Amino acid sequence: MPDNYFASYLPLLLHFMIAFAVAGAIVTLSWLIGQRKPSRAKMSPYECGVAPVGDARERFSVKFYLVGMLFILFDVEAVFLYPWAVILRELKMFGFWEMMVYVAIVLVGLFYVWKKGVLDWGATRGQRGHV
Repeated sequence: MPDNYFASYLPLLLHFMIAFAVAGAIVTLSWLIGQRKPSRAKMSPYECGVAPVGDARERFSVKFYLVGMLFILFDVEAVFLYPWAVILRELKMFGFWEMMVYVAIVLVGLFYVWKKGVLDWGATRGQRGHV
């Protein structure tokens, strides 16, 4: 262990300081140099290129939330692949087959939600033939 343990973190601290300095300089220069000509169009809310019309409390389909939850779920499952890949050589074939079982379970889950129609945004309830 080095004499000064915190000295090993100096490059990381330097990296953060440079990143914050560059980000701050970009924002400051943009504010100083940028043109400010407010107009009605510029000051109106921008929603993905669509003119904002109607109530902000519009109801969304439950599929929107299901896809969001599935995205988080499969991202978390994908994170488990990284530590496995780092120590794969130490685990040898046992680790390989364990991960194949894990991936198979994940794929079964993906196939299940695919067959349930969660990922099908175009079909309506009557077109799919099931709930």
